[in-house]
Amino acid sequence: MSKYLKLLIPSMTGTAAVLGLAYVTADQFVADLPAPMRGQIVTAAEAQSTTPTTTPTATTTDTAMATSAAVGAASGDPMPMTVSMDLGRAALPEEVAAWNIDVRPDGQGLPVGSGDVTTGEEIFAENCAVCHGDFGEGVGRWPVLAGGRGSLKSDRPVKTIGSYWPYLSTVYDYIYRAMPFGNAQSLSHDDVYAITAYLLYSNDLVADDFVLSNENFNDVKMPNEPNFFPDDRATVEYTKFTGDVCMENCKDTVEITGRAAVVDVTPDDAAARAARDAAAAKPDAEVVVAEAPTTETMAEPAAAAPAAGGALDMKLVSKGEKTFKKCKACHQVGEGAKNKSGPELNALFGRTIGGVDGFNYSSSFKTAQGEGRVWDAASLAEFLTAPKKYMKGTKMSFKGFKKEKDIAAVLEYLKSFN
Repeated sequence: MSKYLKLLIPSMTGTAAVLGLAYVTADQFVADLPAPMRGQIVTAAEAQSTTPTTTPTATTTDTAMATSAAVGAASGDPMPMTVSMDLGRAALPEEVAAWNIDVRPDGQGLPVGSGDVTTGEEIFAENCAVCHGDFGEGVGRWPVLAGGRGSLKSDRPVKTIGSYWPYLSTVYDYIYRAMPFGNAQSLSHDDVYAITAYLLYSNDLVADDFVLSNENFNDVKMPNEPNFFPDDRATVEYTKFTGDVCMENCKDTVEITGRAAVVDVTPDDAAARAARDAAAAKPDAEVVVAEAPTTETMAEPAAAAPAAGGALDMKLVSKGEKTFKKCKACHQVGEGAKNKSGPELNALFGRTIGGVDGFNYSSSFKTAQGEGRVWDAASLAEFLTAPKKYMKGTKMSFKGFKKEKDIAAVLEYLKSFN
């Protein structure tokens, strides 16, 4: 027995020491509630009491809290007590407005304003072209904004505003909320309307005199909108792939009904590999990235290169060099010029249309080449005024120069490389 006491006494002593230390420590870190806050704590018992409250800090909020506590007690709430911390305040109307800037597909949230294509082109060139190119063709690995129509079913789809996006509201909302990069929400509502109008124009969805506003915004329908629909996988696909799994006495044979021919992932598919190899042997498909803008396909070099004739106006050449900057995104000219998204433009005058070796022209240029048509000052001027009108089906997304003096300057500049 004495041996047991020798073990018990030290054990009890140690336990008492630990509990004492815990009490002292807890007492140091438990702060008493301030008097105003204690006055706002209402228990269920107090709420149910018929004795009027005499707390000097009681307010309407206290009464509401008391009612809440009483309801909690009646419902069996284990902690029928509410505490008001008196933190924060209601947001001011202007603060709510600063955050409430989203624009929805039905036009809800659109601000009052308007902008035209011409103004949008100027704003886009100043704020957006450094990343997206002058015509939305994309610079480096920055997103392409124009072109790609009809490419979504191909093995190399080009997803742009014109080919893929379902709602114009997404375009407006994203530009206003996040652009230009590094200086978001610095554009006015009119600026955003103008840029959006220019992007519609760059995708051949509106004319060059189009004015976009909050009044006609919902009249614009994006080409790919019908291909977007609510997610029905929970009610359609999911039901087909759930249920009892066959573990025995299943089908005798399994038939492959479809093949991923391009990526060649179906086992033992010699035909798919042959198709892939054949496709790789061909030049780049006509669905190249972001249908290039600028003076694109107009500069088809080919056969012989007769002189353009006449002395050059060097002042006009100098002006044309500056104007040609709009074309540099897709075309090269001068020593060492190579094909880019558009053909090189050396020795242009007198050349066969669509005749640059190694460049993959659209069908309209190939037809012109077969007919033996050549570029001269008149045909080039007409092409540069409205490329898509002069050569229907061209991949070039440049809409044309609006001023005759700019066309004259560019032609004179190109003559200097003839």
